[in-house]
Amino acid sequence: MFKNKYLYTSFVITLCLAGAAYAQTYPTRPIRFIVPFQPGAGTDITARTVAGKMSELLGQQVVVDNRPGASGNIGLELVVRAPADGYTIGLISATVTVNSVLQKRMPFDITRDFAAVSQLTSQPYCLTVHPGIPSKTARDFIELVRAKPNFYTYGSSGTGGLSHLAGAMLASMAKVSWIHVPYKGGAPGITDMLGGQINSQFATIIGTQAHVKAGKLRWLAVSTLKRSSAVPDLPTMSEAALPGFDVNGWYGMLAPAAIPKTALEKLSRATLDALKAPDVGPRFAADGSEPVGSSPDDFAAHIKREIAKYAKVTKDAGMKID
Repeated sequence: MFKNKYLYTSFVITLCLAGAAYAQTYPTRPIRFIVPFQPGAGTDITARTVAGKMSELLGQQVVVDNRPGASGNIGLELVVRAPADGYTIGLISATVTVNSVLQKRMPFDITRDFAAVSQLTSQPYCLTVHPGIPSKTARDFIELVRAKPNFYTYGSSGTGGLSHLAGAMLASMAKVSWIHVPYKGGAPGITDMLGGQINSQFATIIGTQAHVKAGKLRWLAVSTLKRSSAVPDLPTMSEAALPGFDVNGWYGMLAPAAIPKTALEKLSRATLDALKAPDVGPRFAADGSEPVGSSPDDFAAHIKREIAKYAKVTKDAGMKID
């Protein structure tokens, strides 16, 4: 291509100077933060909280753009198709990793078509039971379920949702059989659990806390590997009964795969700094979440582990969604 070594050297220097200038000036205009879910949801609360802090740190507005549909696929496809210049980012939830396992026709490959920026939050589910269940610990409850195969029931927010997968993971790891009752969202399942129509559900802290305090429901354990700061005395499923049990309702940030390294690094630093702000944790707590923050490499590895984990769970449960 270059017959003259001096021309080649000049070309390389020009590229280096252009890269350095980009690193110094980025961002020079607003950044679009696509949230592939409805306004007002936990994903939206998370995105708007982080976007506000990042706007202050980067000196440019980070504008949230809600594009719901197809369990998050519509909005994330917009991220994939956007120019990889650092001016379009997207929010991902743990549910999208499940989609990649269960759905035959995904419009993108999560690990190939995106650059991971950071995990934003962690949200545990609580193994929650009706007070008519005599068990006071997760281990005792598992023994109860084991003693009567296909007798006890657990609700979920829907087939293929994380609360469903938590119940399926319990069945697989504990070698028990129980009946899954899917609902259109977590709240109807909680209502039926209160009424005694179902025995249990992996439910959110925020959705069940008032009922637990009133003695109408009982928590046995949290689904994440680490205890929740919201209920620090409640053991994890891994501690209490099933080592390695981990179902985490996390949110994270992605960008198009070809994003310049300098832009990715700036976004990563701004995200980590935003999550450390003292008023961020309390805002996330309204959704039962906690701030996390991770490097791009760590978050990319986390996504791959989640896909592998749910591939096994769904296979063991014979779970399929067209």
